[in-house]
Amino acid sequence: MTVLGHWMLILALVATGASAIMYSRAATKGAKLIVIPRRLLILGTACIVLASILLLALLLSHDFSNGYVFSYSDRSLPLHYLVSTFYAGQEGSFLFWALCSGLIALALVRYARQKNDEPWVMTVYMAVQAMFLLLLVAKSPFRSIWEMFPEAPAGRLPLDGRGLNPLLQNFWMVIHPPILFLGFAAMAVPFSLAIGGLWKKEYTILISRGFPWVLTATSVLGLGIMLGAYWAYGVLGWGGYWGWDPVENSSLLPWLTGIALLHTMLAQLRTGKYVRTNFVLAIVSFFLVIYSTFLTRSGVLGDSSVHSFTDPGATVYWLLLAFLLLIAVAGVWAMALRRKELKPVAMDTMILSRETSLWAGSLALILSAVVVLFGTSLPLFSKTRVEPSFYDTTHLPIAIVIALLIGFSLYTQWEMQDGIDTLKRSLKTLLASLLVTAVLVVLGVRNVLVLLFIFSSAFAFFVNAEVAVKVARGDWRFIGGKLTHMGVAIFFLGVIASGKFSSLERVVLPLNTPKEVLGHTLTYTGEQKTADGKSTYRVRVNANGSQFDLLPVMFETGQQGRMRNPDIATTFTQDFYLSPVDVVPGEAAGEQEPFTLEKGQTIAIGGIQATFVGFDMTQHDQSVTGGSGGMAVGSILEIASGSARERITPMVVYQEGQAPKAQAMPSRLLNANVAVVGMNVGMGTSPSTITVGVQRTHNDGGEGNSLIVEASIKPFINLVWAGTLLIMVGFFLSILKRSKEA
Repeated sequence: MTVLGHWMLILALVATGASAIMYSRAATKGAKLIVIPRRLLILGTACIVLASILLLALLLSHDFSNGYVFSYSDRSLPLHYLVSTFYAGQEGSFLFWALCSGLIALALVRYARQKNDEPWVMTVYMAVQAMFLLLLVAKSPFRSIWEMFPEAPAGRLPLDGRGLNPLLQNFWMVIHPPILFLGFAAMAVPFSLAIGGLWKKEYTILISRGFPWVLTATSVLGLGIMLGAYWAYGVLGWGGYWGWDPVENSSLLPWLTGIALLHTMLAQLRTGKYVRTNFVLAIVSFFLVIYSTFLTRSGVLGDSSVHSFTDPGATVYWLLLAFLLLIAVAGVWAMALRRKELKPVAMDTMILSRETSLWAGSLALILSAVVVLFGTSLPLFSKTRVEPSFYDTTHLPIAIVIALLIGFSLYTQWEMQDGIDTLKRSLKTLLASLLVTAVLVVLGVRNVLVLLFIFSSAFAFFVNAEVAVKVARGDWRFIGGKLTHMGVAIFFLGVIASGKFSSLERVVLPLNTPKEVLGHTLTYTGEQKTADGKSTYRVRVNANGSQFDLLPVMFETGQQGRMRNPDIATTFTQDFYLSPVDVVPGEAAGEQEPFTLEKGQTIAIGGIQATFVGFDMTQHDQSVTGGSGGMAVGSILEIASGSARERITPMVVYQEGQAPKAQAMPSRLLNANVAVVGMNVGMGTSPSTITVGVQRTHNDGGEGNSLIVEASIKPFINLVWAGTLLIMVGFFLSILKRSKEA
């Protein structure tokens, strides 16, 4: 099956490439040639589907002669995790992306055929698909174990595979990556419509054909992003749902520009303007999808992001870079070719109009994308990494503007209107928003920007709720946009409440000794082992007359070191979030001894082998910084003594205006606390190095171990998830409406 799968990919590449060539000939020489590329498209998609089935069969049958199966699965995985290994690795995720693109191609070819755009649009789309398949052939999941691992004994198959990364053995792994890949794949459709329309000189193509596709792509991509955020919050123990990780940001970038595109398309639909802007945004959005792929899979962020592949190989790096350049050249060439026909229309100077509101909202979204792009790309050109506080600070005024525009835009008309009349119409909602803000002032909120953000978000909610009620009485199909904007307002309120007003405290809990933490009494009552060898730590919580147990989990893995899963007590107004850090005996400090290691180097520390594996960026801003907005950088050390092994990750916390703070981690094998006292992130040929301080410890004779935990209170975080759900419902209704119109 391995050989057959590889040949299926080659055949898919040949058929898809030939389809793109034949479609281009049909676009220039007439529709008589259209049947052949259409059949080649179906053949290419069928080959991708068959290759996908073959890979699944290899995974389900535990065929460890296949290198990909050996790398990402093992016999102990339950069925749903085994299926998710399909896209757990780089090769399989490329295949899954190609599968999504192929299925979209079947729908797009029928749609473009009905609109008489098939040759132009499908030439572009099939060329994009061919580039993905070229990546797949170069980085195939159908290589044998001896091709992927030359050191493997010839002719001998391993009894079991390496298994799935423990971080990925979670329910959300089953649904988050597929939805994200589907959103990425769907973003190719607006790009194909834009390039195809410019080629055909069909300048209304995005308005007349693209609305449902842009809505679908942005809604699916947004859902994938937020599912990942919930996964990080509820399972991975990062302490928050968004850490401004470079690869998190890169998935956000095309979503921001896609949402901006939706709003300028609405303006074009009514005014006929923004034609050039919409073509540019459609091209840029897909360019940012490929840029996101480059960041994630080329290895350039291997030391900066938990999500990125650290050793993809030179072939993948250069193919992705070529792909990125081809998308950019195609977009610039197409826009330059039609520059005379796409001269910008003079803007009206009307301030109080719906057109101006949509333009300003799109501009705010683009500005947000520029800020995120700058911070995300900085590690490529500098040794520094932008701290999360940078994004928080710069986005607060942008979010205020967006929320105000979401509200005021519904009180404006497409034509110039009287400002006094607009003010009168908005008076009720302005007063309601002021009342909400005043209540929070009474409760102690004093930050002016935070109060302004709360006011603008409340205003956006009240306005859209008022209009939604009126619209629902007429035709409920027009309510989608209002629900989406209400969801955005609720989401904003949840972000500001859970972000600015959260509390976090790290505490040591001796066994059976109650401690007061953030208004809760915590008592660590003991450790229990699960059937799969994980350690569950029972913490009894007493708060407000109620009592319940939280069961955070920690476990050691051979590849990833120590894994930590939090437990959360959720009420209507807040989450009480408990994340485990470590279990330690009583200890007394000794002198600190320094050791310097290069990345990948192994040295002896008191007869114990220590290896610097690499940097760990998984500890997001609130996990170790006390909610201060700093950045935590971990250094992964593998400690080995004979057959015994452990992994520890001492952290260094960077906060603006303060000296870096080292947070030591205990090592059982070294019988010491280990802290990073010096760090150099290598760039180019320069190696990454760390200097660790090793401080010997000894048991103080106390009975039992102590559990170190991080407890935090996140007020009204449920508004984040409720707002997201309402946004998705609004998107769904909008897609139905626009699909019927198109």
